[in-house]
Amino acid sequence: AWEHGDYSSAAWAHPEIEYVILGAGVFPDVSAKGRAEMREAARANIDVWGKVRIAADEYRELDDERVLVLDHYSGHGKRSGLDIGQLGAKGCHLFHLDERKVTRLVFYGDRNRALADLGLAPEADSPDS
Repeated sequence: AWEHGDYSSAAWAHPEIEYVILGAGVFPDVSAKGRAEMREAARANIDVWGKVRIAADEYRELDDERVLVLDHYSGHGKRSGLDIGQLGAKGCHLFHLDERKVTRLVFYGDRNRALADLGLAPEADSPDS
């Protein structure tokens, strides 16, 4: 359900979660506060795509309060038919945790931007490495 923007039963999320999308071309920048706003922001982002899927590639525990999930996404533009995968669709989700609840969730549409923002080395197959 989360993959499709359904956060209605998001027991994992703090009620006042901060949800941020830092786009890279196909994903616009968004900031939302609370489960309802997060649900609407995610749904608005997902609704322009058909058969959108997000799959985890790797999990990295950065410290006691943050987990970085490197992921990739697939799907196509509902109007344009554009295949997300052709755009180098690798991103990240950064989960900030406090007392077993996600207090902040940042979706980076560009994996290299996430790694740079976090002071981590770019991936070996990246043109920036």
